[in-house]
Amino acid sequence: MSTLDPDLLQAFVAVADHRSFTRAASALDRTQSAVSMQVKRLEERLQAELFHRSTSSVDLSAAGEGLLGYARRILSLNAEAIGRVRAHGTDGRVRLGVMDDYGTLIVPPLLKDFTANYPLIHVEMETGLTSSMTDRLGEAYDLVIAMHPEGRGEGELLRTEQAVWAASAAHRVEQLDPLPVALYPQGCLFRAWAMQALDEADRPWRLAFVSHSLAAVEAIAAQGLAVTVVKSGTFPPA
Repeated sequence: MSTLDPDLLQAFVAVADHRSFTRAASALDRTQSAVSMQVKRLEERLQAELFHRSTSSVDLSAAGEGLLGYARRILSLNAEAIGRVRAHGTDGRVRLGVMDDYGTLIVPPLLKDFTANYPLIHVEMETGLTSSMTDRLGEAYDLVIAMHPEGRGEGELLRTEQAVWAASAAHRVEQLDPLPVALYPQGCLFRAWAMQALDEADRPWRLAFVSHSLAAVEAIAAQGLAVTVVKSGTFPPA
């Protein structure tokens, strides 16, 4: 009888979640060819096509949709079993400082796996502007995930991001003069870069909305009340 290798299932679930082999490979810290090969091996083992692939999209097949729930349960049980075995010798507290968008979109799935493996470790996470968090590393935080301009800052590089402008697809807010802009408070790199870019382009603009909340800033932009700046890696859906 065929068995379902958790490594193959992990690759399958990552592609299903990201709808992209490239993004799945980045999330798993593997090469795209390795992820593609793992999905192919799983399909061969199950004798079923799990995805419909095209040049522009990756969608689950009927077989893939049927497998997805089981795959998540198997991976969850696998992580829980490992965590139970390891839990007897590992406990404590971890304090995280994280950028708002990462705290919303990137870190929670990672914490789910971490806490499954180490259920006795208490994780405390604070989100917000990380420009002041790095100065308190070792005192208020054990780990800070922060953004620095390329070539600057200390620490271990996790990934690179590209700043992109974002606005409502249903409104032509970019035609307004002056341009209304929704940004984060002082201390945010994107705020400084956005202001500099607009000034260098001689584009009249006004600061229409300021908030610490990523969701609030994105909601203002989505309603066509302003444009904003986001990371390409965490770009919100249309």
